[in-house]
Amino acid sequence: MGANQSTRNEPTPGEEVNFDHFQILRAIGKGSFGKVCIVQKRDRTGNMYAMKYVHKGECAVRGALKNVAREVEILSQLEHPCLVNLWFSFQDEEDLFMVSDLLLGGDLRYHIQQEVVFSEESIVLFVAEIALALDYLQSHKIVHRDIKPDNILLDEEGHAHVTDFNIATVLEDGELATSMSGTKPYIAPEIYMCSCEEYGVLGYGFAVDWWSLGILAWETLAGERPYPLCSTTTHREALQILRKERPTPAGWSSTICELLDRLLTVSPGARISTLKELKQVSTMRELDFDKVLNKQIKPPFTPPKDHLNCDPTFELEEMIIETKPLHKKKKRLAKQRSLKVDHPPEDTAVGLAEGAAGPSVDLRRLAFIPEYRVYNREREMERQEREKKEKQWEEDLNTAMKGAEERLKTKQQPVQRTGNRLSVSTTSVKTRISASPRQGRRASTVTSSDIDYIDASPEPSTS
Repeated sequence: MGANQSTRNEPTPGEEVNFDHFQILRAIGKGSFGKVCIVQKRDRTGNMYAMKYVHKGECAVRGALKNVAREVEILSQLEHPCLVNLWFSFQDEEDLFMVSDLLLGGDLRYHIQQEVVFSEESIVLFVAEIALALDYLQSHKIVHRDIKPDNILLDEEGHAHVTDFNIATVLEDGELATSMSGTKPYIAPEIYMCSCEEYGVLGYGFAVDWWSLGILAWETLAGERPYPLCSTTTHREALQILRKERPTPAGWSSTICELLDRLLTVSPGARISTLKELKQVSTMRELDFDKVLNKQIKPPFTPPKDHLNCDPTFELEEMIIETKPLHKKKKRLAKQRSLKVDHPPEDTAVGLAEGAAGPSVDLRRLAFIPEYRVYNREREMERQEREKKEKQWEEDLNTAMKGAEERLKTKQQPVQRTGNRLSVSTTSVKTRISASPRQGRRASTVTSSDIDYIDASPEPSTS
Protein backbone atom coordinates (compact mmCIF):
# COMPACT_ATOMS: atom_id res chain seq x y z
CA MET A 1 0.00 0.00 0.00
CA GLY A 2 2.85 2.36 0.78
CA ALA A 3 4.37 1.81 -2.66
CA ASN A 4 1.07 2.52 -4.40
CA GLN A 5 0.64 5.67 -2.37
CA SER A 6 4.14 6.83 -3.32
CA THR A 7 3.54 6.17 -7.02
CA ARG A 8 0.20 7.90 -6.98
CA ASN A 9 1.60 11.05 -5.38
CA GLU A 10 4.81 11.21 -7.40
CA PRO A 11 4.93 14.42 -9.48
CA THR A 12 4.75 13.91 -13.21
CA PRO A 13 7.04 15.83 -15.61
CA GLY A 14 5.95 19.47 -15.89
CA GLU A 15 3.80 19.26 -12.77
CA GLU A 16 4.39 21.72 -9.93
CA VAL A 17 5.42 20.18 -6.62
CA ASN A 18 2.76 20.47 -3.91
CA PHE A 19 1.97 19.28 -0.39
CA ASP A 20 0.74 15.86 -1.55
CA HIS A 21 4.21 15.07 -2.90
CA PHE A 22 5.68 14.89 0.63
CA GLN A 23 5.21 12.53 3.55
CA ILE A 24 5.22 14.25 6.96
CA LEU A 25 7.55 12.47 9.39
CA ARG A 26 8.25 14.60 12.46
CA ALA A 27 7.91 18.16 13.81
CA ILE A 28 11.36 19.50 14.74
CA GLY A 29 11.14 23.26 15.17
CA LYS A 30 9.13 26.40 15.70
CA GLY A 31 10.05 29.99 14.88
CA SER A 32 8.47 33.42 15.03
CA PHE A 33 6.91 33.01 11.57
CA GLY A 34 6.32 29.30 11.18
CA LYS A 35 6.98 25.69 12.09
CA VAL A 36 9.40 23.11 10.70
CA CYS A 37 9.03 19.38 10.15
CA ILE A 38 10.98 16.58 8.51
CA VAL A 39 9.43 15.38 5.24
CA GLN A 40 10.25 12.73 2.65
CA LYS A 41 9.59 13.25 -1.04
CA ARG A 42 7.19 10.73 -2.52
CA ASP A 43 9.23 9.89 -5.57
CA ARG A 44 11.92 7.43 -6.64
CA THR A 45 14.63 9.41 -4.83
CA GLY A 46 12.93 9.35 -1.43
CA ASN A 47 14.98 12.41 -0.49
CA MET A 48 14.40 13.94 2.93
CA TYR A 49 14.04 17.67 3.56
CA ALA A 50 13.07 20.20 6.20
CA MET A 51 9.69 21.77 5.44
CA LYS A 52 8.86 25.17 6.90
CA TYR A 53 5.20 26.15 6.77
CA VAL A 54 3.52 29.41 7.68
CA HIS A 55 -0.24 29.79 8.14
CA LYS A 56 -1.61 32.46 5.80
CA GLY A 57 -4.24 33.78 8.20
CA GLU A 58 -1.77 34.19 11.05
CA CYS A 59 0.73 35.78 8.67
CA ALA A 60 -1.83 38.30 7.45
CA VAL A 61 -2.88 39.27 10.97
CA ARG A 62 0.76 39.87 11.95
CA GLY A 63 1.59 41.68 8.71
CA ALA A 64 4.28 39.15 7.82
CA LEU A 65 3.17 38.09 4.33
CA LYS A 66 5.65 40.46 2.72
CA ASN A 67 8.51 39.07 4.82
CA VAL A 68 7.78 35.46 3.92
CA ALA A 69 7.44 36.26 0.21
CA ARG A 70 10.72 38.20 0.31
CA GLU A 71 12.47 35.28 2.02
CA VAL A 72 11.58 32.93 -0.82
CA GLU A 73 12.55 35.53 -3.43
CA ILE A 74 15.99 35.89 -1.82
CA LEU A 75 16.62 32.19 -1.19
CA SER A 76 15.66 31.20 -4.74
CA GLN A 77 18.68 33.19 -5.97
CA LEU A 78 21.21 31.73 -3.53
CA GLU A 79 23.22 28.52 -3.32
CA HIS A 80 26.25 28.12 -1.05
CA PRO A 81 27.85 25.35 1.06
CA CYS A 82 27.48 27.44 4.23
CA LEU A 83 23.77 28.24 3.74
CA VAL A 84 20.64 26.14 4.20
CA ASN A 85 19.56 26.04 0.56
CA LEU A 86 15.95 26.23 -0.65
CA TRP A 87 14.66 23.42 -2.89
CA PHE A 88 10.94 24.04 -3.34
CA SER A 89 8.33 26.64 -2.46
CA PHE A 90 4.55 26.44 -3.01
CA GLN A 91 1.25 27.25 -1.32
CA ASP A 92 -2.25 25.92 -0.74
CA GLU A 93 -5.40 27.47 0.70
CA GLU A 94 -4.01 27.45 4.25
CA ASP A 95 -0.22 27.66 4.25
CA LEU A 96 2.93 28.89 2.56
CA PHE A 97 5.65 26.21 2.25
CA MET A 98 9.44 26.28 1.97
CA VAL A 99 11.30 22.99 1.53
CA SER A 100 15.04 23.17 2.28
CA ASP A 101 18.12 21.12 3.09
CA LEU A 102 17.63 18.83 6.08
CA LEU A 103 20.44 19.25 8.62
CA LEU A 104 20.25 16.79 11.50
CA GLY A 105 22.85 18.34 13.79
CA GLY A 106 20.38 20.75 15.39
CA ASP A 107 20.78 24.50 15.87
CA LEU A 108 23.39 26.15 18.08
CA ARG A 109 20.68 27.33 20.50
CA TYR A 110 19.74 23.72 21.26
CA HIS A 111 23.34 22.75 22.01
CA ILE A 112 23.92 25.83 24.18
CA GLN A 113 20.81 24.91 26.16
CA GLN A 114 22.17 21.37 26.49
CA GLU A 115 25.22 23.00 28.13
CA VAL A 116 27.66 21.70 25.56
CA VAL A 117 31.15 23.05 26.30
CA PHE A 118 32.56 24.26 22.98
CA SER A 119 36.31 24.65 22.55
CA GLU A 120 37.97 27.74 21.10
CA GLU A 121 38.81 25.66 18.03
CA SER A 122 35.08 25.02 17.53
CA ILE A 123 34.32 28.75 17.78
CA VAL A 124 37.03 29.64 15.27
CA LEU A 125 35.63 27.15 12.74
CA PHE A 126 32.04 28.32 13.33
CA VAL A 127 33.10 31.95 12.81
CA ALA A 128 35.00 31.04 9.63
CA GLU A 129 32.07 29.09 8.13
CA ILE A 130 29.51 31.77 9.00
CA ALA A 131 31.88 34.46 7.70
CA LEU A 132 32.05 32.66 4.34
CA ALA A 133 28.24 32.76 4.22
CA LEU A 134 28.19 36.48 5.12
CA ASP A 135 30.80 37.22 2.46
CA TYR A 136 28.68 35.40 -0.12
CA LEU A 137 25.55 37.27 0.97
CA GLN A 138 27.38 40.58 0.80
CA SER A 139 28.46 39.78 -2.77
CA HIS A 140 24.73 39.46 -3.51
CA LYS A 141 24.00 42.74 -1.64
CA ILE A 142 22.07 40.94 1.12
CA VAL A 143 22.03 41.81 4.83
CA HIS A 144 20.73 38.92 6.94
CA ARG A 145 19.91 41.01 10.07
CA ASP A 146 19.15 38.02 12.32
CA ILE A 147 22.40 36.12 12.90
CA LYS A 148 21.94 34.27 16.20
CA PRO A 149 22.37 30.70 17.55
CA ASP A 150 18.77 29.81 16.63
CA ASN A 151 19.54 30.50 12.95
CA ILE A 152 22.76 28.50 12.72
CA LEU A 153 22.10 24.85 11.88
CA LEU A 154 24.72 22.12 12.12
CA ASP A 155 24.93 19.18 9.76
CA GLU A 156 25.68 15.68 11.01
CA GLU A 157 29.43 16.34 11.03
CA GLY A 158 29.09 19.64 12.92
CA HIS A 159 29.57 22.20 10.12
CA ALA A 160 27.63 25.47 10.51
CA HIS A 161 25.00 26.70 8.03
CA VAL A 162 23.06 29.99 8.06
CA THR A 163 19.26 29.79 7.78
CA ASP A 164 16.09 31.93 8.19
CA PHE A 165 16.08 34.95 5.87
CA ASN A 166 12.74 36.25 7.11
CA ILE A 167 13.97 39.79 7.82
CA ALA A 168 16.84 39.89 5.32
CA THR A 169 17.00 42.83 2.95
CA VAL A 170 18.83 43.82 -0.23
CA LEU A 171 21.00 46.95 -0.28
CA GLU A 172 21.91 48.36 -3.66
CA ASP A 173 25.17 50.26 -4.05
CA GLY A 174 25.27 53.22 -1.66
CA GLU A 175 22.02 52.30 0.06
CA LEU A 176 21.56 51.98 3.82
CA ALA A 177 18.88 50.11 5.75
CA THR A 178 16.92 52.11 8.33
CA SER A 179 14.28 49.84 9.89
CA MET A 180 14.52 48.45 13.41
CA SER A 181 14.98 44.78 12.55
CA GLY A 182 16.52 41.86 14.39
CA THR A 183 16.56 40.14 17.78
CA LYS A 184 17.47 42.67 20.47
CA PRO A 185 20.41 40.91 22.20
CA TYR A 186 22.12 40.50 18.80
CA ILE A 187 21.30 43.89 17.25
CA ALA A 188 24.29 46.10 16.40
CA PRO A 189 24.64 49.55 18.07
CA GLU A 190 24.12 51.48 14.82
CA ILE A 191 20.66 49.94 14.41
CA TYR A 192 19.66 51.25 17.83
CA MET A 193 21.19 54.63 16.95
CA CYS A 194 18.97 54.91 13.87
CA SER A 195 15.94 55.08 16.15
CA CYS A 196 17.48 57.78 18.39
CA GLU A 197 17.60 61.12 16.56
CA GLU A 198 20.31 62.60 18.78
CA TYR A 199 22.93 60.26 17.28
CA GLY A 200 22.35 61.47 13.73
CA VAL A 201 22.79 57.98 12.27
CA LEU A 202 20.94 57.77 8.97
CA GLY A 203 21.21 54.03 8.39
CA TYR A 204 23.32 50.90 8.58
CA GLY A 205 24.95 48.37 6.27
CA PHE A 206 26.52 44.92 6.13
CA ALA A 207 28.60 45.45 9.29
CA VAL A 208 25.56 44.70 11.49
CA ASP A 209 25.78 40.98 10.64
CA TRP A 210 29.39 40.84 11.82
CA TRP A 211 28.45 42.36 15.21
CA SER A 212 25.77 39.68 15.56
CA LEU A 213 28.39 37.07 14.68
CA GLY A 214 30.53 38.37 17.53
CA ILE A 215 27.66 38.06 20.03
CA LEU A 216 26.90 34.56 18.75
CA ALA A 217 30.55 33.46 19.05
CA TRP A 218 30.83 34.84 22.60
CA GLU A 219 27.61 33.16 23.71
CA THR A 220 28.55 29.81 22.17
CA LEU A 221 31.93 29.84 23.91
CA ALA A 222 30.82 31.24 27.28
CA GLY A 223 27.29 29.84 27.49
CA GLU A 224 25.93 33.37 28.01
CA ARG A 225 25.84 36.65 26.09
CA PRO A 226 28.32 39.47 26.75
CA TYR A 227 25.57 42.10 27.30
CA PRO A 228 22.42 41.69 29.44
CA LEU A 229 19.93 42.78 26.77
CA CYS A 230 16.40 41.33 26.46
CA SER A 231 13.20 41.93 24.52
CA THR A 232 11.99 44.58 26.98
CA THR A 233 15.19 46.67 26.88
CA THR A 234 14.57 50.10 25.31
CA HIS A 235 16.78 51.40 22.53
CA ARG A 236 18.46 54.02 24.69
CA GLU A 237 18.98 51.56 27.52
CA ALA A 238 20.57 49.16 25.05
CA LEU A 239 23.04 51.81 23.87
CA GLN A 240 24.01 52.59 27.47
CA ILE A 241 24.62 48.88 28.16
CA LEU A 242 26.64 48.41 24.98
CA ARG A 243 28.99 51.24 26.00
CA LYS A 244 29.91 49.57 29.27
CA GLU A 245 33.06 47.47 29.45
CA ARG A 246 32.37 43.76 29.22
CA PRO A 247 34.42 41.44 31.46
CA THR A 248 36.26 38.66 29.63
CA PRO A 249 35.87 35.17 31.15
CA ALA A 250 39.01 33.76 32.70
CA GLY A 251 40.89 31.15 30.72
CA TRP A 252 40.25 32.56 27.24
CA SER A 253 43.31 32.83 25.01
CA SER A 254 44.57 36.17 23.76
CA THR A 255 43.82 35.14 20.17
CA ILE A 256 40.14 34.40 20.79
CA CYS A 257 39.85 37.65 22.78
CA GLU A 258 41.33 39.56 19.85
CA LEU A 259 38.84 37.98 17.46
CA LEU A 260 35.82 38.80 19.63
CA ASP A 261 37.05 42.33 20.39
CA ARG A 262 37.40 43.06 16.68
CA LEU A 263 33.90 41.75 15.96
CA LEU A 264 32.33 43.55 18.95
CA THR A 265 33.66 47.01 18.13
CA VAL A 266 30.91 49.61 18.59
CA SER A 267 32.03 51.74 15.63
CA PRO A 268 31.06 49.89 12.42
CA GLY A 269 33.97 51.49 10.56
CA ALA A 270 36.52 49.91 12.92
CA ARG A 271 34.72 46.57 13.21
CA ILE A 272 35.62 43.49 11.19
CA SER A 273 32.98 43.51 8.48
CA THR A 274 34.50 41.62 5.54
CA LEU A 275 36.09 38.23 5.02
CA LYS A 276 39.33 39.92 3.98
CA GLU A 277 39.53 41.75 7.31
CA LEU A 278 38.70 38.59 9.24
CA LYS A 279 41.60 36.73 7.61
CA GLN A 280 44.02 39.29 9.08
CA VAL A 281 43.19 38.33 12.67
CA SER A 282 45.94 36.17 14.17
CA THR A 283 43.73 33.15 14.94
CA MET A 284 42.48 33.10 11.32
CA ARG A 285 45.79 33.57 9.47
CA GLU A 286 46.75 29.90 9.43
CA LEU A 287 43.25 28.73 8.47
CA ASP A 288 42.81 27.42 4.92
CA PHE A 289 39.50 28.99 3.90
CA ASP A 290 39.27 26.88 0.75
CA LYS A 291 39.23 23.80 2.97
CA VAL A 292 36.69 25.49 5.25
CA LEU A 293 34.44 26.17 2.27
CA ASN A 294 34.69 22.58 1.03
CA LYS A 295 34.06 21.12 4.52
CA GLN A 296 37.50 19.50 4.59
CA ILE A 297 38.31 20.57 8.16
CA LYS A 298 36.82 18.20 10.74
CA PRO A 299 34.81 20.11 13.38
CA PRO A 300 35.97 19.54 16.99
CA PHE A 301 32.31 19.11 18.01
CA THR A 302 30.19 16.41 16.38
CA PRO A 303 26.44 16.43 17.20
CA PRO A 304 25.00 13.20 18.66
CA LYS A 305 23.70 10.82 16.00
CA ASP A 306 21.58 8.55 18.20
CA HIS A 307 18.64 10.98 18.44
CA LEU A 308 17.16 14.08 16.82
CA ASN A 309 18.94 17.20 18.05
CA CYS A 310 15.81 19.20 18.81
CA ASP A 311 13.31 19.82 21.58
CA PRO A 312 10.84 16.87 21.65
CA THR A 313 8.00 19.16 22.77
CA PHE A 314 7.65 20.43 19.18
CA GLU A 315 6.17 17.08 18.19
CA LEU A 316 3.82 17.04 21.18
CA GLU A 317 2.57 20.54 20.38
CA GLU A 318 1.88 19.54 16.80
CA MET A 319 -0.05 16.44 17.84
CA ILE A 320 -1.97 17.81 20.85
CA ILE A 321 -2.11 21.63 20.90
CA GLU A 322 -2.09 22.62 17.22
CA THR A 323 -5.62 23.45 16.03
CA LYS A 324 -4.76 22.71 12.40
CA PRO A 325 -2.22 19.86 12.48
CA LEU A 326 -0.34 19.21 9.29
CA HIS A 327 -1.05 15.48 9.22
CA LYS A 328 -4.81 16.22 8.98
CA LYS A 329 -4.48 18.84 6.24
CA LYS A 330 -5.63 16.60 3.39
CA LYS A 331 -9.01 15.80 4.96
CA ARG A 332 -9.42 19.37 6.17
CA LEU A 333 -8.83 20.89 2.73
CA ALA A 334 -11.12 18.36 1.08
CA LYS A 335 -13.90 19.46 3.43
CA GLN A 336 -13.23 23.14 2.79
CA ARG A 337 -13.24 22.62 -0.97
CA SER A 338 -16.59 20.83 -0.77
CA LEU A 339 -17.98 23.78 1.21
CA LYS A 340 -16.98 26.11 -1.60
CA VAL A 341 -19.06 24.04 -3.97
CA ASP A 342 -22.11 23.78 -1.70
CA HIS A 343 -22.15 27.42 -0.48
CA PRO A 344 -21.64 30.85 -2.04
CA PRO A 345 -18.01 32.08 -1.95
CA GLU A 346 -18.77 34.94 0.44
CA ASP A 347 -20.32 32.58 3.03
CA THR A 348 -17.38 30.20 2.83
CA ALA A 349 -14.82 32.98 3.13
CA VAL A 350 -16.43 34.48 6.23
CA GLY A 351 -16.84 31.10 7.92
CA LEU A 352 -13.25 30.10 7.30
CA ALA A 353 -11.95 33.46 8.41
CA GLU A 354 -13.81 33.39 11.72
CA GLY A 355 -12.66 29.85 12.37
CA ALA A 356 -9.04 30.52 11.49
CA ALA A 357 -7.63 33.97 11.97
CA GLY A 358 -10.54 36.19 12.93
CA PRO A 359 -13.25 37.93 10.88
CA SER A 360 -10.86 40.70 9.75
CA VAL A 361 -9.01 38.29 7.43
CA ASP A 362 -10.51 37.82 3.97
CA LEU A 363 -9.44 34.31 2.97
CA ARG A 364 -10.66 34.88 -0.57
CA ARG A 365 -7.71 37.22 -0.91
CA LEU A 366 -5.38 34.73 0.80
CA ALA A 367 -6.47 31.70 -1.24
CA PHE A 368 -3.65 32.49 -3.68
CA ILE A 369 -0.89 35.01 -3.00
CA PRO A 370 0.73 35.96 -6.35
CA GLU A 371 3.71 37.62 -4.62
CA TYR A 372 4.74 34.25 -3.16
CA ARG A 373 7.07 32.69 -5.68
CA VAL A 374 6.67 29.06 -6.73
CA TYR A 375 10.18 27.63 -6.93
CA ASN A 376 11.66 24.27 -7.92
CA ARG A 377 15.45 23.93 -7.64
CA GLU A 378 15.39 20.51 -9.33
CA ARG A 379 13.81 22.05 -12.41
CA GLU A 380 16.24 24.95 -12.26
CA MET A 381 19.19 22.53 -12.15
CA GLU A 382 17.79 20.64 -15.14
CA ARG A 383 17.46 23.93 -17.05
CA GLN A 384 21.04 24.89 -16.24
CA GLU A 385 22.33 21.48 -17.31
CA ARG A 386 20.37 21.72 -20.56
CA GLU A 387 21.75 25.19 -21.29
CA LYS A 388 25.27 23.94 -20.54
CA LYS A 389 24.88 21.10 -23.07
CA GLU A 390 23.40 23.45 -25.69
CA LYS A 391 26.31 25.84 -25.21
CA GLN A 392 28.79 22.99 -25.63
CA TRP A 393 27.01 21.84 -28.80
CA GLU A 394 27.16 25.36 -30.17
CA GLU A 395 30.88 25.61 -29.44
CA ASP A 396 31.53 22.24 -31.11
CA LEU A 397 29.49 23.29 -34.14
CA ASN A 398 31.35 26.61 -34.46
CA THR A 399 34.69 24.78 -34.20
CA ALA A 400 33.69 22.32 -36.93
CA MET A 401 32.36 25.08 -39.19
CA LYS A 402 35.53 27.11 -38.75
CA GLY A 403 37.68 24.09 -39.66
CA ALA A 404 35.57 23.43 -42.74
CA GLU A 405 35.89 27.06 -43.88
CA GLU A 406 39.68 26.98 -43.49
CA ARG A 407 39.97 23.80 -45.54
CA LEU A 408 37.70 25.23 -48.19
CA LYS A 409 39.83 28.39 -48.45
CA THR A 410 42.95 26.26 -48.89
CA LYS A 411 41.39 24.39 -51.84
CA GLN A 412 40.19 27.59 -53.48
CA GLN A 413 43.61 29.33 -53.53
CA PRO A 414 44.47 30.77 -57.04
CA VAL A 415 46.93 28.98 -59.35
CA GLN A 416 50.49 30.13 -58.67
CA ARG A 417 53.65 29.99 -60.82
CA THR A 418 56.81 28.64 -59.22
CA GLY A 419 59.82 29.62 -61.41
CA ASN A 420 59.16 28.39 -64.93
CA ARG A 421 56.89 25.61 -63.79
CA LEU A 422 53.10 25.91 -63.64
CA SER A 423 51.80 24.67 -60.32
CA VAL A 424 48.50 22.83 -60.58
CA SER A 425 46.22 21.16 -58.11
CA THR A 426 46.80 17.41 -57.72
CA THR A 427 43.20 16.94 -56.70
CA SER A 428 42.03 18.68 -59.88
CA VAL A 429 44.13 16.41 -62.05
CA LYS A 430 42.94 13.24 -60.33
CA THR A 431 39.34 14.42 -60.63
CA ARG A 432 39.71 14.98 -64.35
CA ILE A 433 41.34 11.59 -64.85
CA SER A 434 38.53 9.90 -62.99
CA ALA A 435 35.94 11.79 -64.98
CA SER A 436 37.48 10.85 -68.35
CA PRO A 437 36.04 7.54 -69.59
CA ARG A 438 38.49 4.79 -70.60
CA GLN A 439 37.80 1.81 -72.67
CA GLY A 440 37.19 -1.22 -70.49
CA ARG A 441 37.17 0.85 -67.20
CA ARG A 442 34.06 1.88 -65.28
CA ALA A 443 33.86 5.54 -64.24
CA SER A 444 34.57 6.17 -60.54
CA THR A 445 31.55 6.67 -58.31
CA VAL A 446 33.48 8.84 -55.83
CA THR A 447 33.10 12.60 -56.28
CA SER A 448 34.83 15.57 -54.68
CA SER A 449 31.64 16.38 -52.78
CA ASP A 450 31.83 12.98 -51.08
CA ILE A 451 35.40 13.66 -49.98
CA ASP A 452 34.86 17.23 -48.75
CA TYR A 453 31.59 16.69 -46.86
CA ILE A 454 31.85 17.33 -43.09
CA ASP A 455 29.19 16.25 -40.60
CA ALA A 456 29.24 19.27 -38.27
CA SER A 457 25.94 18.59 -36.50
CA PRO A 458 26.05 18.05 -32.72
CA GLU A 459 25.57 14.61 -31.25
CA PRO A 460 22.06 13.92 -30.01
CA SER A 461 21.42 14.36 -26.28
CA THR A 462 21.53 11.23 -24.18
CA SER A 463 19.78 12.89 -21.26
